[in-house]
Amino acid sequence: MSRTDAPERERTAGLFLGSDTTPAYRTAMEQAYRAVTDVYLERATPYTGRSPEQLAAQFEDHDVLPENGQGVTETIETVAQTVVANSVGTSDPACVAHLQCPPMIPALAAEVLISATNQSLDSWDQAPAATELETRLIEALAGVFGYGDDADGVFTSGGTQSNFMGLLLARNWVLDERFDHDAQADGLPPAADSLRILCSADAHFTARQAAAQLGLGERAIVSIPTDEHHRLSIDALDSTLAELAADDCEPFALIGTAGTTDFGSIDPLAKLGAHAREHDLWFHVDAAYGGALALSDRHREKLRGIEMADSIAVDFHKLFYQPLSCGAFLLGDGTHYQYIDRNAEYLNPESDDAAHLVSKSVQTSRRFDALKPYIAFRTLGRDGFEELIDYTLDLTTAVAQRIKDDPAFELKHEPTLNAVVFRYRPPTNAETAINDRIRDRLRAAGTAMIARTTVDGEPCLKFTLLNPRTTVETIEDVLTAIKRHGSALSTGERTTRGVEQ
Repeated sequence: MSRTDAPERERTAGLFLGSDTTPAYRTAMEQAYRAVTDVYLERATPYTGRSPEQLAAQFEDHDVLPENGQGVTETIETVAQTVVANSVGTSDPACVAHLQCPPMIPALAAEVLISATNQSLDSWDQAPAATELETRLIEALAGVFGYGDDADGVFTSGGTQSNFMGLLLARNWVLDERFDHDAQADGLPPAADSLRILCSADAHFTARQAAAQLGLGERAIVSIPTDEHHRLSIDALDSTLAELAADDCEPFALIGTAGTTDFGSIDPLAKLGAHAREHDLWFHVDAAYGGALALSDRHREKLRGIEMADSIAVDFHKLFYQPLSCGAFLLGDGTHYQYIDRNAEYLNPESDDAAHLVSKSVQTSRRFDALKPYIAFRTLGRDGFEELIDYTLDLTTAVAQRIKDDPAFELKHEPTLNAVVFRYRPPTNAETAINDRIRDRLRAAGTAMIARTTVDGEPCLKFTLLNPRTTVETIEDVLTAIKRHGSALSTGERTTRGVEQ
């Protein structure tokens, strides 16, 4: 076959979308649908309990790049039995470990449209309608968080990327404003050694990660102690600012967290915003977890002051119930995009007036993830999302009270969002790691997926109650199982995997 000949038809027929290949597309999609409904939803409930060793063993003789293909039907069936069946059941009511939400059905339908149309959000001509829709959705989201007409933003892969973008713009802004230095063109000047970023001791690790990636080093992060509610302490912030001034350091960014990973705590955003203005700091709010409260009349007040932020990170794959990945970066003053703007003749030449989004993102090729929340918002409306959010916060309050009332447990905090941190109280002489072992047994038995963390050096358990299908009764069953395993571990009783009915 010459280089210009088409590939052999028997190998490629039905591989690509076209008016003549819709039967092949339908067959593949229907088989994938059955893998979800007949395998995933039936067996990943919330997990099969298979160990890392067992999962690795099933792939030992599995050729992931075979010399000859076997066709899509057999391949999807193999994936259904090896991968799909052994995935975490994120939609199961007893899957309450992480900020890994159950994706809503409208968003799953959106994923089909996104993957099939394969629009790339870097230049307008690669995604004309998608570009216009994302732009309109960013405008609406800016309004939700109290921003004005000068705001701008872009969709991202999630909080990590959004937090990075906030600190990237903050770094380039401060070097321009205070040092008359163009970081985008000339890199970091010697004065960058003095730059400091302030955040809560409970802030997300991506603050340190971003500082390292931006060439400032993790030492540029200054962790501020928290108060008894795990919120950034204003008194400690004042003391830290005074100490940095005495040491000739240059604080330039202040991060407020609206929903810490462990406790769901929300920093006093209005006070932080006032401090940022007083000390000429870029104020970035990491609202990846708690940003959804902006849609709740009952809980919106917890975000008071977020409108003062220079930039905001929002995740839709948490309390907005969208499948991974889906986030947004919002910028209070869109002119600050000048600090990362660039042009490429083949994408967004300066002479072109079309709306090219590549200059607002740290990505080039980018999925049309904005379609997922758009379809969800149009389907449910604000009131529908408010109902989901309010239910899960009410559930969290009820579960926390159950734990507080049971002498077998110790509640470690009063919840602000959907996170409940607690510990099983073992007998006096029980091992310190008993809570970790309880978690492992629940997973191995396929009973529940719960999280672990450490509070003041003490191993603890955590529920993250995002799922609107989870009930108090669901969690009461899990708590009963925790006590049963805790008692067995405390007395040295041996239990068998799966005997957890």
